[in-house]
Amino acid sequence: QAQLTESGGGSVQAGGSLRLSCAASGYERGSYCLGWFRQAPGKEREGVARVNTDGTTTYTESVKGRFTISKDKANGTLYLQMNSLKPEDTGMYYCVAGPYCDDLRRGYWGQGTQVAVTS
Repeated sequence: QAQLTESGGGSVQAGGSLRLSCAASGYERGSYCLGWFRQAPGKEREGVARVNTDGTTTYTESVKGRFTISKDKANGTLYLQMNSLKPEDTGMYYCVAGPYCDDLRRGYWGQGTQVAVTS
């Protein structure tokens, strides 16, 4: 069973940057996708970015060009570099790992880290 622990959240002004980290262990590195979801207040959880098993990446349209997802192959840590942050990026950010890359919600979830972007 995968264990996922997020860190790096905080409060930042619009236009600023944050880097989220997810310490991930206990999963099949070659067969699991890793990704980030977020949930804004009063809204549904949405997928933000994903690293597929072949190393390719997928982003939701609203963060393309601003966010970068990456994975440290040596230790399995997942990162999300977030630049040019906007107030609408505010929310709880979750790290997720699972074998169903097209339905990553079915995977294992971390506890989340809070991101607040002020205007």
